[in-house]
Amino acid sequence: MGTSTESGRTVAVFGAYGHTGRFVVAELRDRGYVPLPSGRDAAELRALAASHPGPGPRTASADDPASLDRALSGAAAVVNCAGPFASTAAPLIEAALRAGIPYVDVAAEVEANLDTFTHYTDRARAADTVVLPAMAFYGGLGDLLVTTAMGDWTAADEAHVAYGLSGWHPTPGTRAAGAVSRRRRQGRRVTYRNGALEYRDDAPPTLEWAFPEPLGVRSVIGEFTMADVVTVPSHLRIPDVRTHMTVEAARDLASPDTPAPAASDARGRSDQTFLVDAVVRSGGEERRAAASGRDIYAVTAPLVVEAVHRILTGRTRTTGVASAGALFDAPDFLDALSGHLTVTR
Repeated sequence: MGTSTESGRTVAVFGAYGHTGRFVVAELRDRGYVPLPSGRDAAELRALAASHPGPGPRTASADDPASLDRALSGAAAVVNCAGPFASTAAPLIEAALRAGIPYVDVAAEVEANLDTFTHYTDRARAADTVVLPAMAFYGGLGDLLVTTAMGDWTAADEAHVAYGLSGWHPTPGTRAAGAVSRRRRQGRRVTYRNGALEYRDDAPPTLEWAFPEPLGVRSVIGEFTMADVVTVPSHLRIPDVRTHMTVEAARDLASPDTPAPAASDARGRSDQTFLVDAVVRSGGEERRAAASGRDIYAVTAPLVVEAVHRILTGRTRTTGVASAGALFDAPDFLDALSGHLTVTR
C-alpha cells in the first residue's frame, strides 16, 4: 500500500499530544515517517507542533465527521491514540474507511475492542483495508506472545498472559478509559471461558505465578482481565484465555493517589519495568514466550509504528479487522523490536 513519497509516509495521529500519542509521534519520526498530529485541543496541538516542525496540526473531534475527514486528508494511515475508545474508535474507523486508509489504535478497553470486531469485520474486509485494534502493550503484545508460543499448534486448551509490572502509574487517559469500561460492564468483571466472554460479580482469585527470572514467583490478581481476551480468541482456537496482574500493580491502579508516570530519561520514559509471560497449554504440554522491557506506555510506540510500517509495506497476512497475531508473522514481529523488548521463548 505504501510508497516512497512523502504522502505515502504521512501518518495521521489522533490524540497526538496525549501521553502515548507523543511517544508514537516521536517513534514515527525516528522511523522516517511524517506524523500528522490531530486532536480536539488546538492549544495542545500548537504546543506540540512548536517543538517539532512538520505538517501543520489539524484540529478534529470524534463527534465531527467533517473535521476527521480533513484531519485524515493526505494520510497513508491513521493511528488513534485518543481514549476512551468507546467514544473515538468507531468515528475514526468510519473516517478511515471513507478515506480508504488503514486504521490502527491502542485501545485497552475490552468492550471497545469487542465493538470493533463486531461492527467492522465485514465492512473492513469488503473495503480490502486493515483495521487493527489494541496494537499496544495490552492486547497487542500479549497476542503476539501467545501466537508465538503456539508455534505449530492449531489449537490449545488454555492461554494465560501474566503481567509482571514493577508498578503501574496510570495516565489520566488510562483512568478515564477504565471508568468508561467499568460503567459499560456495570461494575462486573469479565473473563473468557468456554469460548465466550462471561460477566461475573465474584471477586477475582489471588494466585502465585512463576514468572521467568529475574522476577520469579509473584502474587497476582488472577483473571485481571485485559484486552487479550478479545485479541487472542479472535484468531486462535483457545476456549479459555486468562490474564493476570501483579498485586502491586493492581493496587497502584486502584488507588486514586497513585501519580501519573514521571519521565526519568531523555526520551520521556518512566523507570517502571515489565515482564509479560504468555503460557499456552494443550493436553499435558506447555509452551511459553515472554517479553521484558521498560515503560508500558512508551513501548506501545514501537509496537504501533512497526505495525504501521508492515501494513504500508504489504507485510500482512489478511485484511479486515484483525489482531496483531493474525495480521503479522508474530515471531518475526517481536524480533524486529529487539531494541525495545527482550523476548525469550
